[in-house]
Amino acid sequence: MTSPDLPAELKAALDGKLRGFSRSDAAGRAASISKTYRDGGGSAAISSEADALAYALARMPATYAAVTASLNALVEIRPDFAPKTLLDVGAGPGTATWAAGEAFPSLQDFTLLDANDALRTLALGLVTDSFRLRDVSYERGEAGATLKKADTSDLVVASYMIGEISDTEQRALAELMWEKTRNTLLVVEPGTPAGYARIIALRKRLIAVGAHVAAPCPHDGKCPLQMPDWCHFTQRLQRSRAHKQVKGAELPFEDEKFAYVALTRTAVAERPSRVLAQPVVTKVEVTAKLCTPEGLSFTKVPRRAKADYATARRWRWGDAVS
Repeated sequence: MTSPDLPAELKAALDGKLRGFSRSDAAGRAASISKTYRDGGGSAAISSEADALAYALARMPATYAAVTASLNALVEIRPDFAPKTLLDVGAGPGTATWAAGEAFPSLQDFTLLDANDALRTLALGLVTDSFRLRDVSYERGEAGATLKKADTSDLVVASYMIGEISDTEQRALAELMWEKTRNTLLVVEPGTPAGYARIIALRKRLIAVGAHVAAPCPHDGKCPLQMPDWCHFTQRLQRSRAHKQVKGAELPFEDEKFAYVALTRTAVAERPSRVLAQPVVTKVEVTAKLCTPEGLSFTKVPRRAKADYATARRWRWGDAVS
């Protein structure tokens, strides 16, 4: 499994860009950008190199961790998947491209799409001396218009971006991304009820036109969860000193909550159940909330079933289990 922490090559490139960059200035810029995102303004607040660096410092580690966790789940279900081409829609500073490059050594060609010039410039600067990401093309333009001109790719990724556009645009973009997907489409969103709702809407729409779920769901049917419950996962990542400074945080780690779906052109032969919350472990039993091929299940594994109990004790939120 790929580590959720930024790879050494990316850390070094980012550190090089951050030399002499005021952490207090970065913190102020990051807070302003975050507020703009919450207010629905998307990446409009990122208009300079300093803005892009502040955004990358504040958000790149968590976004990378969430995308990597999603890709790890995909690799676990489809260990034979070896994509050669990647299309990163709404790529920003290239976070998902770096994650995919680490998860799939088979990738040879990387195409990134985004309309934000500052983020595009930063992304290209970060891969300048990269051995792994040599063949990178970064196209400028709004996702829909630019995507129409793009070639199909083995793996298409859209991370933390569909929430920046309207519902009508989301529907059109989902279908267009699927048209450009030769094999697998991965969409990652914040692990909020709204992020989950966007994932579920896209999932339903694309299943209707022939897509199959590889992860996290063990089926192509309707999500069995009922509001106010929602499907999301969490990934812990370590915070660097600079990351803590710009986030105004004391803890040496961060838990990023995310929702995702990986959709494929062909059905996956075996899809195990998925742990939907951290199991409760007592001396008597392990209680786990599972999404199974048959639907939602609250499974209890008694201690007297020693082998099963020992296995269930090791289950973690987000795990695929049989």
